[in-house]
Amino acid sequence: MGNDDLDWLYRRNEPKPEPTRVLPRTPPAQAGQQWPGHLPEAQGQPQSYPAYPTYPARPRPGRPVAASVPHSPRRPRRTIRRTITFVAVAWLLFMIGTPLYAWTQLTATNTAPQATRPPGQPGTLILLVGSDSRDQLTQTQRGELGTGDGGGRRTDTMMLLYSPPSGRPALISLPRDSYLPIPGHGQNKLNAAYAFGGPQLLVETVEQATGVRVDGYLEVGLLGIVEIVDALDGIEVCLSAPISDRDSHLDLPAGCQILDGKNALGYVRMRKADPLGDIGRMARQREVIGTIAKKASQPRYLLNPVNYYKLNMAASRTLTRGTDTGLMELTSAALGFRAIATGQGLTMTVPIANPNASTSAGSSVLWDKAEAAELFSQIASGSTDALDRFAK
Repeated sequence: MGNDDLDWLYRRNEPKPEPTRVLPRTPPAQAGQQWPGHLPEAQGQPQSYPAYPTYPARPRPGRPVAASVPHSPRRPRRTIRRTITFVAVAWLLFMIGTPLYAWTQLTATNTAPQATRPPGQPGTLILLVGSDSRDQLTQTQRGELGTGDGGGRRTDTMMLLYSPPSGRPALISLPRDSYLPIPGHGQNKLNAAYAFGGPQLLVETVEQATGVRVDGYLEVGLLGIVEIVDALDGIEVCLSAPISDRDSHLDLPAGCQILDGKNALGYVRMRKADPLGDIGRMARQREVIGTIAKKASQPRYLLNPVNYYKLNMAASRTLTRGTDTGLMELTSAALGFRAIATGQGLTMTVPIANPNASTSAGSSVLWDKAEAAELFSQIASGSTDALDRFAK
């Protein structure tokens, strides 16, 4: 059988089909429009086709399309509010935590008398003491500050700060040379009570002489005045006349000026160059306390964290409190000082009958017993409304 006979089997004589053409991917603009690269025309007419269908793009397998999340315009505002809240809370904790920490650093001393004490009066009564102890001073500091080399424990300043339940607080100076009965030691000067028995005997002496109960005790040393004033960048005083006192190393011109810690200490201790002696010194002491309280309440010391911390730490290093003196008494004292510094309180000296009496203890101050009894009876009743006539 020849090859020609096998053509029918393998269909070799059949015409070959038209090769497959790949249509273009871009469909015509409209149905019936001629395709580019169209098939051969039939009967002289161009071949037309329906519009090429289109389909949405599908994501690749394994790559899910992320959902579109609209941008929220409130997110930056939330961040700002959260930041402001955080800063406010941190600031509040700092303002509260700093004095609390400083409080834990204060030295505590026993001040509760063993004898029978007067009944408590309404309000809060704080005994403020300025000690002239040199124990914490180096020999160089004693020379620079003009404190001398005297040993022992004495007091340069004694004041009662009374804050009534309502009304104006009162700051009352007690002359250190007041001639009073000291329990167990007869009649002597008031500052001798501190030398004989420390704060405990001093509190007992004051309570028996006044008939009012001491609720709290705060003591500051010589170095404390220097550090607190320096922490405030000095205090301003206005002098009507120049002051020159060799013992306190003080040489100040007349007029208003800024005192640093060293000069402020000399200003409150100086008395020999003062015509009023101890009376004039007590007036300057009240002036300096009021000035310190007023300046410490300024925004630059309350709102500046560096100044605020520095002031609190200076106080913690220099103040001594009574063991029964708590945060309530300290807060009362701070508010009382501020009221007095802003002119909303009263300042006075206990009524005096004789500022230079000759006694067995030397030149002493005698109280006006009737007037003093009236003053302290008003405090015992819880009111300061009738104390204006004692104010100076």
